[in-house]
Amino acid sequence: MIQAVIFDVDGTLIDSVDLHARAWVDAFREIGHDIPHLTMRDRIGKGGDQLIPEFLPAGELEEKGEALEKRRGIIMRERYTPLIRPFSCVPELFRRIRADGTRLVLASSAKAEELQVFKRVAGIEELVDAETSSDDAERSKPHPDIFEAAFALCGTEDRGAVVTVGDTPYDAEASVRAGLRPVGVRSGGWADEPLRAAGCIAVHAGPADLLARYGDTPLAPGPAGRR
Repeated sequence: MIQAVIFDVDGTLIDSVDLHARAWVDAFREIGHDIPHLTMRDRIGKGGDQLIPEFLPAGELEEKGEALEKRRGIIMRERYTPLIRPFSCVPELFRRIRADGTRLVLASSAKAEELQVFKRVAGIEELVDAETSSDDAERSKPHPDIFEAAFALCGTEDRGAVVTVGDTPYDAEASVRAGLRPVGVRSGGWADEPLRAAGCIAVHAGPADLLARYGDTPLAPGPAGRR
């Protein structure tokens, strides 16, 4: 039986992937690096500890990496966070899951203060049992640290009783490394093939699709949930 579902947030519950990419592009441009939007977009889902080294050489990384990540946070908060919108049916999906007695946990690469804003945007402040952010993990996705921290809050020692939901291959890979079963959603822009290749046991369009097909998804407590 499913005892807990761990959700990623950006691109899974809220429509923020392009906005995060724009914030990173703006921050890198300020230090002289012009990175194409689509190149950056494909990295969203990783935390700054994994993303920044892909674009800065070692010497510059040591000198500017920490300040760059802080600047990205400021740009995101001031320019782009007000533009974030939730995907449809997120609170309804969470209430449906809670009706089964299933625990709901968030596992995000966002900073803790950002995560509080994102919960409000998604309309799930009162529907989450526990949460982890980048502040709770030494390494961000695709490393398993955040999902390991989230699993510790699931109230079970049975990893087979926990399903994760995320929109990127980085979520799926981190989930598999943590010994958990990932479900993918296309709402963040990734197609079925890379999500399944990273380990997703099922792929759905987004929260509304998970709700509409709930009984046939791995989130359900019945036979589908035991896949």
